[in-house]
Amino acid sequence: MTLSTHVSGGAAFRPGGPAIIAPSVLAADFANLQRDVELVNRSDADWFHVDVMDGVFVPNISFGFPVVEAVYRHARKPLDVHLMIVQPERYVAEFARKGASHITVHYEACTHLHRVLTQIREAGCQAGVALNMQTPVEVLTDITDAFDQVLIMTINPGFGGQQLLPLSIPKVRKLRQLLQGAGSSALIGVDGGLGLSNTPTLLDAGADYVVAGTSVFGADDPMDAIRQLKNCRQPMVA
Repeated sequence: MTLSTHVSGGAAFRPGGPAIIAPSVLAADFANLQRDVELVNRSDADWFHVDVMDGVFVPNISFGFPVVEAVYRHARKPLDVHLMIVQPERYVAEFARKGASHITVHYEACTHLHRVLTQIREAGCQAGVALNMQTPVEVLTDITDAFDQVLIMTINPGFGGQQLLPLSIPKVRKLRQLLQGAGSSALIGVDGGLGLSNTPTLLDAGADYVVAGTSVFGADDPMDAIRQLKNCRQPMVA
């Protein structure tokens, strides 16, 4: 099996440090996808975030293997593939072959979550688990050694351009406490409705990486939007 040759990336939580920024390809211009991928390559972004939706787990259909493969062909940064699909275990190996460096599956979509996370790692990828808004972080208590990152959905998944749900802020804080208590170095990500007005608050709550779609690709200057997001963490008080 041919696995991704990109550096998978990811550092432990760094209070006060720059955020990891993962622009969401879902918000890119699909008529000019190579152009937008190359823009992210030149920017201060760290990963590409690739949302795969099946119209079953979430009420939208995005794209599958051909688009992931096309993004990978031009990308110079890791692909963080977010599977918003039922039975993700059926497709993990193929997404790894198509270029994923990170694969995130939903807790709500996996009957045997630990098995799927193990499968992702065995495919040579960083293993991530995503939690929908109604899912408490405590469901991860017994498997903190099985994943490399956790993605907190800050909207109801399925569509871009939504507004952040405020309940996600204390949820990120609670997850940070849970992971620190377990001695886990897993990264915490946030996804949905994020921009300069609210990203600092999520970072202050304990997030490490930020998925941003509309606020990047809808900006007049996407590269500057990425730069500002990356450096918008509130300074620590001495």
